[in-house]
Amino acid sequence: MPSRARNQRTEANAHAMELLTIAEFRAELKISKSTYYRWKSLGRVPRTIRVADGSPRHRRRDIEKWLSGFEEAPAR
Repeated sequence: MPSRARNQRTEANAHAMELLTIAEFRAELKISKSTYYRWKSLGRVPRTIRVADGSPRHRRRDIEKWLSGFEEAPAR
């Protein structure tokens, strides 16, 4: 079913391009506002982009890439 595969790709692309506010990012990580801004000042959060109204957003794909850097190696 080509249309089903196309719909799945479209949904995956939409998910990857999803933009989160700083509040949404903090809520997902369960971190406080002060922790977020401390991490940001130390360069420890994914970069943000500015949307049309000038507010910063985090791209979902950047967050996922950033989080993958914290994965533990499998136990042997």
